[in-house]
Amino acid sequence: MGSLTGKVAVVTGSSRGIGRGIALVLAEQGATVYVTGRTVNPGDYYLPGTVGETAAECTERGKDNGGKGIAVACDHGDDAQVAALFDRVKSEQGRLDILVNNAFTLSDDLLEPKGFWEKPLSNLEMWDVGVHSNYVAAWHAAQIMVPQKSGLIVAISGFAAVTYTYGTIFGTSKSAVDRMARDMAIELEPYGVASLTLWQGLTLTEKAQDNLAKMGDKMTTSITSMTGSTVEHPGRVVAALAADPEVMKRSGGEFITAELAQEYGLTDVDGTVIPSARATRGSPIWKPIAEGKANG
Repeated sequence: MGSLTGKVAVVTGSSRGIGRGIALVLAEQGATVYVTGRTVNPGDYYLPGTVGETAAECTERGKDNGGKGIAVACDHGDDAQVAALFDRVKSEQGRLDILVNNAFTLSDDLLEPKGFWEKPLSNLEMWDVGVHSNYVAAWHAAQIMVPQKSGLIVAISGFAAVTYTYGTIFGTSKSAVDRMARDMAIELEPYGVASLTLWQGLTLTEKAQDNLAKMGDKMTTSITSMTGSTVEHPGRVVAALAADPEVMKRSGGEFITAELAQEYGLTDVDGTVIPSARATRGSPIWKPIAEGKANG
């Protein structure tokens, strides 16, 4: 049995990228993973990856521990589709143990060095799928987790919460995600449900590799000089958190993924120890709510 055998997870935006890596590791550890995203058919998007392909790989990776993937076409900008997703999870599984809020729309001109007033208001799509979507998914997840008095909600964020990165809307979105996770933790604490944020460094997703190849010169050197991780590295950290019987002690906190990995004794898939970018990119603001109580 894996560390998560019998657990049920939803990973938003997992047809590719960080979400895909997290979904694969959770399934490998035995979880039933609902793989959500908009890409259903190969070629629908300019980068590879579909919900079906990720789900099939989850099932293959999880076969020894009872893990599997379930593909769900879902636009996280459509609240009705999100509601249907969680209704399906509750109907089919009767429980939900892990929600990873990963889905985030990256505007096409993200790396263009322009002022916010020079970019279109359509860039607010990063708030729609990235902030609003996080709240809606967590709202539905909490309605399943609170009655069972257990669960883990992880928001994927980053150093943009404290360091200028990619522009006003991107940084504001990540800051909002962090604060949202913190306040949710306070309200969920009486019910044994943990809510926390992971700060990702440079992750070598399909989009990141494409951007580095095409527009690396437009990216800040504090990012391009980082040691990049595979998409499965954060998955290993999420799996460790989900299996940690004392995860409530971390609820409400912001954590640098690389630092948690080292704390749990985890490496990347090739054995690399991913270093923290705290020194060059900044430090988390929010500590776990349990620490605040311990300090009076």
